[in-house]
Formats: sequence, structure tokens, C-alpha cells
Amino acid sequence: MVTLNPYITFRGEAREAMTFYRSVLGGELTMSTFGESGMGQDPATADQIMHAQLEAPGGLTLMGADAPPGMESAPGDTVSISLSGPAQDEERLRGCYTALSEGARSTLPLEKAPWGDWFGMLTDRYGIGWMVNIAGDGG
Repeated sequence: MVTLNPYITFRGEAREAMTFYRSVLGGELTMSTFGESGMGQDPATADQIMHAQLEAPGGLTLMGADAPPGMESAPGDTVSISLSGPAQDEERLRGCYTALSEGARSTLPLEKAPWGDWFGMLTDRYGIGWMVNIAGDGG
């Protein structure tokens, strides 16, 4: 089986961000630092996250890391993470949208879309774009 997983690069916020995403999505979060991996030669970055992986219910996997010095990282508008599901998952999806909204910039409130689904977009407090879609007659 082939999987496609979002991998987010942060500037020193990976631990905080991935812990926040765990609070939103649930699941098990594992993290390793540059220091633990032997790559943390610089004391300033030894405690930063070399790799984090969140295994959330429903087969969701989200990965992330802090960019090491010298590697460019700038959140942008070229990629968004989409959470979508059927009407029976409405409560979970609405909960995710509400939690992600804390400290976020709303692009489009979660509301009935012209195609009949409930849809919302936001940029979270870490600069990551999210789209939430609840299919059918949810809400």
C-alpha cells in the first residue's frame, strides 16, 4: 500500500505545533531531536525536532520537523492540508475546525457550500493552511 502524508517544516516550533495537532486530531505522537539522532552538533538546535510523526485515528498520518540551520523554510500558500469525511463524522470534523481556529486566520468560515457540503478554510497559528469538508447533509 502506498500512502501520501503531509510533512510540515517549521522554524523551531515543531514540538509545539505537533503537540497542538495531536490535541486536535488525537492519536500517538512520537518525536526525536537533532541531539538524540547525533545530528545536533549545535547546542542551539540539539533540542529541536528532527522528526515527528502523528498517527491519528482513521489512518491519518501527519509528519513534521524543524528546519536545520541553513535550510530554508517559509510557510506559504502553495499547499493546504485537507480534512474531509462523510456527514456521520460531522462532530469530529467540526471539532477539528474549531480547535484549529484557535489563534488562526479564517479564510472561509465553516458553512454550507454551493455544492451542498459544509466547507471551511483557515490558516492556523503556525502558518499552515487547512481545509475542512463535511460531505452531504452534515449540520
